[in-house]
Amino acid sequence: MKLLYRLAFLLIAVSACSGNAQELIVVDAGTSQYSIVVPAKPSRLEEKSAKVLQDYIHRATGKTLSIVPESAKQTPAAFYIGHTRKEGTIIPGRLPAEAYRLQVSGKDILICGGSGRGLIYGVYAFIEKYIGAHKVADVPAIVPSLKKLSVPDNLKDESRPLFTYREVYYPASADAEYLEWHRLQRFEDLWGLWGHSYNKLVPAGTYFKTHPEYYALVKGVRQPTQLCLSNQEVFNIAVAELKKRMADKPDAMYWSVSPNDDIGWCECDQCKAIDDAQGSPSGSLITFVNRVANQFPDKYITTLAYGYTHRAPRTITPAGNVYIFLSNIDAYRNKPLLAESSAAPFRNDVKQWHQLTGNLFLWDYVTQFTAYLAPFPNLLTLQPNMQFYKENGIKGLFVQGSGDTYGEWAELRSYLLAQLLNDEKADVKKNTELFLQEFYGPAAKFLLQYIGQTHGDMDESKRRLDIYGNPVNEWNSWLTPEKLDAYSALLDAAEGAVETKPVFAERVARVRLSLEYVVLQQARFYGIEKFGVFEKDKNKQWVVKSGLRERVARFVTACRKAGVKELAEGGPSPDAYLAEWEEIFAGGVVPSSAVGAKVSLQHAFAPEYPAKAERTLTDGVPGYKDYSYNWLCFYGTDMVATIDMGAKKSISGLKMHFLDDPRHWIFLPSAIKVEVSDDGVNFRPYAAIPVPAMEEHYNCTVTPFAAEAAEKARYVRVSATSPGQLPVWRFRENRKPMIACDEIYVQ
Repeated sequence: MKLLYRLAFLLIAVSACSGNAQELIVVDAGTSQYSIVVPAKPSRLEEKSAKVLQDYIHRATGKTLSIVPESAKQTPAAFYIGHTRKEGTIIPGRLPAEAYRLQVSGKDILICGGSGRGLIYGVYAFIEKYIGAHKVADVPAIVPSLKKLSVPDNLKDESRPLFTYREVYYPASADAEYLEWHRLQRFEDLWGLWGHSYNKLVPAGTYFKTHPEYYALVKGVRQPTQLCLSNQEVFNIAVAELKKRMADKPDAMYWSVSPNDDIGWCECDQCKAIDDAQGSPSGSLITFVNRVANQFPDKYITTLAYGYTHRAPRTITPAGNVYIFLSNIDAYRNKPLLAESSAAPFRNDVKQWHQLTGNLFLWDYVTQFTAYLAPFPNLLTLQPNMQFYKENGIKGLFVQGSGDTYGEWAELRSYLLAQLLNDEKADVKKNTELFLQEFYGPAAKFLLQYIGQTHGDMDESKRRLDIYGNPVNEWNSWLTPEKLDAYSALLDAAEGAVETKPVFAERVARVRLSLEYVVLQQARFYGIEKFGVFEKDKNKQWVVKSGLRERVARFVTACRKAGVKELAEGGPSPDAYLAEWEEIFAGGVVPSSAVGAKVSLQHAFAPEYPAKAERTLTDGVPGYKDYSYNWLCFYGTDMVATIDMGAKKSISGLKMHFLDDPRHWIFLPSAIKVEVSDDGVNFRPYAAIPVPAMEEHYNCTVTPFAAEAAEKARYVRVSATSPGQLPVWRFRENRKPMIACDEIYVQ
């Protein structure tokens, strides 16, 4: 008897499971009893959503469902789109902002949305989940061919965005369907005024000459770096400008009132009193922003906790319509932010700001801004970082990639981040494999190995991943010539797998740009060495390495085709990069008796920019405009370099370059002195080289210096005196001036 009861229970359970698994057949072999129903007076979004659904059902099944107003429904079953009467009877109340619901009622299927774009998000969710289509990049969606389209008869799926604001700043952001498919946004559509805005609200070009008191008092001198936030006229001008802009953009939700991307905050008595009391320059900032926000209670005012304003004030609470935009710009990216020691100040900032307000947005960074194409193995940190943001009360994210120019793994990073912005627990491995398969076809398995190899090698090297780093600096760690060859072999296999498939082949070629960029940049670093730009011909003359000109030309052509507009933030376009190479080729190799000579230094060079250490000054390689390689840098101290040429030699002249790049706190030395010696102990004067007086500017210039005199000596000593202190116009707390020399040529 017990056995019979058990069998009966099992049959009931099986029957119940079968019932749960029943389906509604929407289209079967080209036939359907469904139409698409919209409200009697549909909104533009409801009309668009219905058409998108109609289009994808047709593309998948070949069947076109009619779109009809609710009053004209004639089919026995229908999709109900938007705010129909049917929705009102099934779903009480309105959904949260930008949420969607997919729900079956009898034979009908409802797709509903909250305010904003929730409805279209729901349509694309249906298309992906039940039609099986995927749009993984800014290319047409992949749509399967279906003989039968069905949905579970117990379907009830409601979803709302994890974050109020969601942006992944890559080229795919220009594809409107991609944004709607992945529930992403663009700041252009939400902000009336974005980012660093002081100079837009109170332009220094308009007011500084006549009203310097509107601007920051820095070390006793008014500078147009930031605003004087305690000045009433500054407040009046800023409010008037915002009113004007708001009239032009009445639908904009957010308005930025934020410091310039610069240093030098105001130290006048009024501003300083607030900042001292609050323990941070954010004190005067939030005081000012709150006053502005009070003038516009129906708008959201955003401001940046970035740079000198990163620390929260002690007690000043941001107004209810003020959003704080935090930044984690100073953290390295090789580890998740929760485990990365350099992110400790950021973690503390999140905690402190969250104690004052729940309105926190985050400006995140997922690319190398100094080299958009360079390998940047950070994919394994994306998910734990997103989980950290969600757990710590971040409401919105601007995830900055390479912007509108192509960068390394631009499509993959954008796709993975989109998944995580909608579900911080999304399966990254599964999504990576899906993306690679759909975007690269048969090359997917080799590219997955390539990703694993680069990430593994970087992790094993224990090197830090810096958003302002440089692939040249990894020449002896995880981007050695040997490792580059191993990576290249995997890309060779990937290219071979798709050589007869032009679309996939073109996409794999974009992946190859990363390695090509590294090889070319490192060639500049190696110079006259094995992997460098130049080699000796049969006559022992230095010439451009065979095939290098053509390789550079192919790279530039491929960059243009891939949509590379600039190779770094504010960096060269492909055409400008080609021009740089043409200058290098034309410059050739400058003869020097000191090439390969031993160098000893009186003061240590800056360890952050090691180049080739002491031999940087005698490796035969000039410096270019990037200070992070081929330059030996001295931070806050003099350069005193002694060159031992190994034997007494005739000297007719010397020349060298120093970098003048105030934007990065690199300045010309205040004085240059050259001495020579026969024994390395007793030195005699050779030349004092004049140096121009320092003037305010923000350009980057490679400045030559030279001296001529006939001498014979074994040792040459070059002393370059540090400026000592930063000029007022580039002053920054806890910084010192740097000097940078590339090569000392002895002729």
